[in-house]
Amino acid sequence: MHVTAIIAAAGSGSRLGSAIPKQLLDVGGRSMLARSVAAFDTHPAISDVIVVMPASLVDGGAIDYIGPTKHELRLVTGGERRQDSVANAFERVPDRADVVLIHDAARPFVSADTISRTIDAAARYGAAIAALEVRDTVKRVERDVIVETVARESIFLAQTPQGFRRDVLAAAIAVGRSGVEATDEAALAERAGYPVHVVRGEAANVKITTEEDLAAARRHVAARTAGRVGTGYDLHRLVDGRRLVLAGVTIPSPRGALGHSDADVVCHASTDAVLGAANLGDIGRHFPDTDPRWKGASSIALLRHAVALVAAARFEIANIDVTVILESPKIQDYIEAMRVGLAGALGIEPARVSIKGKTNEGVDAVGRGEAIAAHAVALLRDMR
Repeated sequence: MHVTAIIAAAGSGSRLGSAIPKQLLDVGGRSMLARSVAAFDTHPAISDVIVVMPASLVDGGAIDYIGPTKHELRLVTGGERRQDSVANAFERVPDRADVVLIHDAARPFVSADTISRTIDAAARYGAAIAALEVRDTVKRVERDVIVETVARESIFLAQTPQGFRRDVLAAAIAVGRSGVEATDEAALAERAGYPVHVVRGEAANVKITTEEDLAAARRHVAARTAGRVGTGYDLHRLVDGRRLVLAGVTIPSPRGALGHSDADVVCHASTDAVLGAANLGDIGRHFPDTDPRWKGASSIALLRHAVALVAAARFEIANIDVTVILESPKIQDYIEAMRVGLAGALGIEPARVSIKGKTNEGVDAVGRGEAIAAHAVALLRDMR
């Protein structure tokens, strides 16, 4: 299924009182626009992304606010109204697109789950929006006096993304071009005679409109990006006739670690550390030793797979620190090669990888030279 995402970022943000469009304001080291684009650019179901912006930014400077992307972005000049901007973007939607999503750049915290739910519902029903149920009692007021108490069970707060089959959105835009005005494309689809399905939104998917909203968003990001720490531990028996592999580097040794895979304790501890920091389980969950696919597998390859899972969950690895506990052989001469190998699997610079070798001073199985162990600590940044 081909899914095109349209990011509506052509507004001025006048209610926020900023000298520049609000979507370009910094939220935790990245512009609001960059965060919204990244949510769709990194989603596995999205095929292409169109960004609607003011003409002055389309002509130059827009990419500086967005940063690098996986997809090649198409920039489109916005119109006087939101519906005009979306109509301009729709003209650039590929004919092969099955579903089109529309998302406000001012909602930078949309989750991958919300995007997925909207895509699925749009494909199934033709039109869908993310929305939140109202929890408080709702009053209709005229001239500061309550005239009606509205049943809150039937009231939902619309969010974005809103998703449509291509033909449904085409009909909605045609209604808008006929002179009908609406605050969103879902309303135009309703006017075109299409039912719009509601999917569960999220409270975190807030729209930044006021200075208070912006301050709250910055506090939210600061709390999340302070760092997520994960720890990992691995231990294997040492036996004759096995290679000793650490961080993908073969260490000359008469004995190696016994395990289902190549028993690389550095990679195993690191895998648990990065998965744990992202709350994605552990190595046993993703690569169980009961699965014949992983028999003799390269632990570097398993670590790369874990890193891909972490990246898909929109976490970035900041650094990792590993301690190898082994009586012999000494690993000091191989540490630099190990750091390079581990950094490559993690997708970070070797300068952000630390590996240390320790002995257990003759204590327990490790100290007697019967086993090897490793501890790892990883720091992740939350990029959601």
